Amino acid sequence: MLRALADEMAKAGVVPDSDLTYQRLIEREELGSTAIGSGVAIPHCKMENLSRVEVAIGLSREGVDFESEDGKPVQLFFLVICPSDSPAAHLRSLAAISKWVKADRHVERLLALDEPEDIWALLREEGG
Repeated sequence: MLRALADEMAKAGVVPDSDLTYQRLIEREELGSTAIGSGVAIPHCKMENLSRVEVAIGLSREGVDFESEDGKPVQLFFLVICPSDSPAAHLRSLAAISKWVKADRHVERLLALDEPEDIWALLREEGG
């Protein structure tokens, strides 16, 4: 899943190099899983030459073993890539996503959607 998300971020022009992005994500995962439980992970890394925090969402219907503490496979990924010179923005982004996914059945509602437009509409509607 991390490879696919890194590739999509590069295709969208958010990051210049999917291989470097993927490597940074793997390096972060080696420090400890970014799975937060309940089928959610927030893989993240810092990159040079970014002007703002970038987020992508990935869904895996079958789930991915991501070494979550609760043992549940991860179905919902929030990939966060932050400018390397903005540690405060990095921490705020991670905290905001963590808080958002734990509220009001957001995970369940996102997993029920199939189309990217519907996911985006839910995020806008719910203040995500």
